Amino acid sequence: MSRPELAHLELLAEVDALVGRLNRWADDSPDWRPAEKCRALVRRLVDRADSLRVRLEAPLVVATLGGTGVGKSALLNALLGAEVLRTGRSRPTTTRPTLVCRPDITPEMLGIDPAVVELIHRDLPALRDLVLVDCPDPDTTEEEPPIVPPGTQSGGVSAGNSNLDRLRAILPHCDVLLVVATQQKYRSARVADELTAAARGARVVFVQTHADLNDDVRDDWRQALGWDGSCTAIPGGDSATVAPTENPDHIFLVDSLSALDDAQTSRQPRGEFADLLDLLTRRMAGAAANRIRRANFLDLMADTLDSCRRRIEEALPSVQKTQEAVEERRGLMARRIAARMQTELLTNRRQWENRLLGQAASRWGLSPFSLVLRIYQGLGGLLSGGLLYRTRTPAQMALWGAMEGTRTWRRWRRNRHAERGADRAAAEAWDHAELRKAAIVVDGYVAEAGLDRRASRSDAIAAEAETAAAGFVARASADLESLVARLARRHTGWFTRWRYELMLAAMLGLILFRLGKNFFYDSWLATPPAPVFGLDFYLSAGFWLVLWCLLLLWAFCSRLRRGLRGAVAELAVDWQDPSSADGLFAGVEQECRRVERFHRELEAIRSDVDRLRRQVEKGEG
Repeated sequence: MSRPELAHLELLAEVDALVGRLNRWADDSPDWRPAEKCRALVRRLVDRADSLRVRLEAPLVVATLGGTGVGKSALLNALLGAEVLRTGRSRPTTTRPTLVCRPDITPEMLGIDPAVVELIHRDLPALRDLVLVDCPDPDTTEEEPPIVPPGTQSGGVSAGNSNLDRLRAILPHCDVLLVVATQQKYRSARVADELTAAARGARVVFVQTHADLNDDVRDDWRQALGWDGSCTAIPGGDSATVAPTENPDHIFLVDSLSALDDAQTSRQPRGEFADLLDLLTRRMAGAAANRIRRANFLDLMADTLDSCRRRIEEALPSVQKTQEAVEERRGLMARRIAARMQTELLTNRRQWENRLLGQAASRWGLSPFSLVLRIYQGLGGLLSGGLLYRTRTPAQMALWGAMEGTRTWRRWRRNRHAERGADRAAAEAWDHAELRKAAIVVDGYVAEAGLDRRASRSDAIAAEAETAAAGFVARASADLESLVARLARRHTGWFTRWRYELMLAAMLGLILFRLGKNFFYDSWLATPPAPVFGLDFYLSAGFWLVLWCLLLLWAFCSRLRRGLRGAVAELAVDWQDPSSADGLFAGVEQECRRVERFHRELEAIRSDVDRLRRQVEKGEG
C-alpha cells in the first residue's frame, strides 16, 4: 500500500471517529432545549456522512446554480462537448434537476433518490471523472405535477414540486457548485440566499457567461462577493460568510457557445474556459474528488458545530444563573443549620464538657491531679457507693436502688440528648416552608434555562433535603468527635499537665511538711515539746485541700469551656459553607453539570475538526 493510500485511509478513519464522537455526543445530550436542536442538526450531519461514504469512489458531482437565462445548460453542454441539454435565454428550460453521467453510474451510487432527477446517460470523455447536474432556477416558481415513483400510490419530490423545492433537494448531494451569472444577473438576491444555504459542504466556483455579448464585470462581482482572500461573502443577503474558497481567482469569464463549437470541431479549449475545464477535470476530479468531499464534509461539520455552539452559548448564561441560584440557596440553608447547631451545642455544653473532661482524664494518666479529675467526674458514683455502704435494711436497699436507677436513667437521657442534638438541629433546620420557597425560586431559574424541571419539583427537593440532612449529621458528628479529641490533646499537653500537677503538689507538700515537722520535730526534739496535731488540724487541712482542688478544677474546667466554645464557633463558621448542604438541589446541579460537559465536549470536537481541516487543506496544497 502506497503512502498516499495509507494517508487517505488514516484520514478517513479519523473522519469516521469524529462521526462516532458526534453520535455519542448527541446521544448523551442533556434534556435541554438547545441540546435538542443540536441533536437534530447532528443527525442531519451524520446523514451527510453516510452519503459521503456511499459516494466515496464515485465521480465528482458538479452542479450549476444561477438565475433564469444565465446559460447554465449551455455551460454544461460546453463542458460535455456535446449538445445534451436544452438551452434557452428567456424562459427557464430546466424545471427538474437533470443528472448527466456515464452509463455505469446510477443516482443511488451518489446517494440521490432517482425519483427527484431526470437521468441522462452519455458515454462521453468529459464524464470519465465528472457527474454534471443541471439545476432548476431558484428565481422562478413554476411547478409541475407530483412525481409518483413506480409501485407507490402517491408521492412526489420529498422537498415539494416547485423549482426551488427541487433545487434544495439536489444541492446537498453536490461536491462543486458552479455559480453562473451574467452582466445583468450577478446580484440576484434569490441565488445568493440559496448559495448561502447550499455552499456549506461544497466547493464554489463562479462563472460569468455570455462573454461574447457582455462586458467583463468580474472585478465588480469580486467586490460584491466581499472577497478577503479566504472566504466568500454572498451578495444580496446579509454579507454573512458562507464558504471557504481555494482561490479568489476562481471566477471565470467564458463564452459557452464558442467553447461548445470548439469541442464539436475538435479544437483545443481556449481562454478561460480551458482554465475552468482544467480545474474541474484535473485539479478537482479523480483522486482529488475524495479530498474535496472530505474537505466539504469537514467544512459542513465545522459550520454545524459552530451553529450548535452559538445555540449553546446563547442559553448558557441562564444555566450559570441557575447554578448561582443553587449555590445561594445552599448557602442560606447552610447558615441556618450552622446557627441551629451552634445553639444546640452551647445549650447542651455541660454534656459535651463532661465528655471532654472524661477524655482529658483518660489521656492524663496516673497522677494526683488525674485522680482529682476522676473523683470529680465520678462524684455521683462515689456518693451512691457511700450510701450503699450505709444501707442496713431491705427498705433502705430498695430506696437506694430506686434512686440509683433514676440517676442512671437521667444520665443516659442527658447523654442521648447531647448526642442527638445534632440530629434534631439538622432535621429541624430544613423548614418545610423554607424548602417550598427555595423549590419555587430554583424551579423558576430551571424553567428559564430550559432544563429538565423534574429535578426542581418540591417533592424531589424535599427528598434531597432529607438526604442532605443525614449527610450533614454524619459530617457534624465526625467533626464533633474530632473536636473533642483535638481539645483533649490540646489541654493535656506536658506544659498544662505539669502546671496543674505542681500547684496541687505544692498544697500537698505544705500539708505534709506541717504534719512531718509537728510529728518529728515539734513533738520529739523541740524544747519544750509541742503536742501532736489533733482532729481539728486534719479537718482544717482537709478543708483547704478540698478548696484548693476545687479551685484547680474550676480553672481547668473554665479552660476547657472556653476552648469548647471557641472550637464550636469555628465549626459553625465552617458549617456555613454551601458544601454543608451538598445533597440539596443535587438533581438541578447534575443537569447544569451535564450541560457544561456537553459544551466542553463540543469544544473538544470542534478542535479536532479544525485540526483535520488544516490537515486536509495541507494535503490539497
